[in-house]
Amino acid sequence: MKDVNTIAAYICNRYQAEQGERIDEMKLHKLLYFAQRESLIRSNEPLFEGEFQGWRFGPVMPAIRAAYKNDEFSKTVSDSDLGDAQEIMDYVFDSYAEKDSWSLSRLTHGETSWKNSRAGIAPSESSANVISLDDMRLDADRMRQRRQMLDQYGLL
Repeated sequence: MKDVNTIAAYICNRYQAEQGERIDEMKLHKLLYFAQRESLIRSNEPLFEGEFQGWRFGPVMPAIRAAYKNDEFSKTVSDSDLGDAQEIMDYVFDSYAEKDSWSLSRLTHGETSWKNSRAGIAPSESSANVISLDDMRLDADRMRQRRQMLDQYGLL
């Protein structure tokens, strides 16, 4: 399992190198969420430890939020530091990094895991409810099945 701060630093550095600007905090959280879900899709195991909370605009990791605000992700993380996570991160970047943060937020709002963490909470209200890893596994299973179906029909 990788250290979430290493993954976050990798995302920040790669985004800066490819886009020429600092990643915004919302996008960082969403890319972390999709990296975690992708790991669950591929191996049913989390990529990193840490809990997401179901905030109004999607999954957020409070510890990452604090580190981002303190600009703690400037250390260089090489591809070799990622090891077996490199393939997952390449997929996440290819699939999601070009999308704007609000589009990524809307995508996470379609996830069962985020919806369940927000059960009984008004859309305008804040919440610190944890997003269940078991619920994330359900989302990963759904996505895995969708990909298999698309592959079966030659659409993937």
